[in-house]
Amino acid sequence: MRRYLLRRLAESAVTFLLATVVVFAGVRALPGDPARALAGEDATPELLAAIREQYGLDQPLLVQYTRYVTTSLTGDLGTSLRTGLPVRDMLAQALPVTVELALLSLAIAVLIGVLAGVIAAVRRGRPAEWVANGFALLGLSIPNFWLGLMGILWLSVALGLFPASGYVPFFTDPLGNLHRMVMPAVVLGTGLAAVIMRQTRASMLEALSADYVRTARAKGLAERQVIGVHALRNSLIVVVTIAGLQLGVLISGAVVTERIFAIPGFGKLTVDAVFQRDYPIIQGVVLVTATAYIVINLLVDLLYSVIDPRIRVA
Repeated sequence: MRRYLLRRLAESAVTFLLATVVVFAGVRALPGDPARALAGEDATPELLAAIREQYGLDQPLLVQYTRYVTTSLTGDLGTSLRTGLPVRDMLAQALPVTVELALLSLAIAVLIGVLAGVIAAVRRGRPAEWVANGFALLGLSIPNFWLGLMGILWLSVALGLFPASGYVPFFTDPLGNLHRMVMPAVVLGTGLAAVIMRQTRASMLEALSADYVRTARAKGLAERQVIGVHALRNSLIVVVTIAGLQLGVLISGAVVTERIFAIPGFGKLTVDAVFQRDYPIIQGVVLVTATAYIVINLLVDLLYSVIDPRIRVA
């Protein structure tokens, strides 16, 4: 276990280093001059030169990259070109909002997806399976932005069940926070629920035809115990893999949903930074997202042996 953990940590370190290269090069490839975006179109050459010198934009790319990596490892992500505030503080304010939205979306997706997948597998060839497959197809086909707009139109404007936009911190007003976050979480988690449903159904069908399930039934165990304890547990490997990978996708893919519902998370921060050519913020957002992917993948690998004792890491 220790050897495996050390090897995975080393692989994660290499992946992190490669991620910094991609982030740094990708941000520099964006069209436009951040100094001009900061100073304005009518800025003099002297002012532009002073801004570039102040933020180190006049240094060679290798020098900029070396400084970027060394400061990132210490937790210093630089200073925003637009606001002058530390990027670390700005991310610390936006990240909990996006993480909350992503976790709520993931919880809704897992709950709906696993339940629908189990029903579709157990009721194979019956109307319940057709309904579950139909909802999965709709979830995969409908874009999040359209579903969000329809939710605002019908649930907020027409029926008044949920606020159309806005955000309240959880520790300030827990009920108000959940009231505003439920609809965005459902919108963001719909597509993932469809994916989890399809994979759970396929994995459950394979498990239900396995020898150990037939043996459990032959011993006289109740069908609920056979499905819930034996078949479902062995199908959770697929669910954990998808959920772990998609959590990073939810964190990075919440941009559109946050913009639709005016949630002050990574979405607004990222879009504003792109328009303003705010290199440090863009680098910080992408680097945090990449780090989340690396950490989540490591945790998923370690969870395999917990869910299925037949899988051992060495």
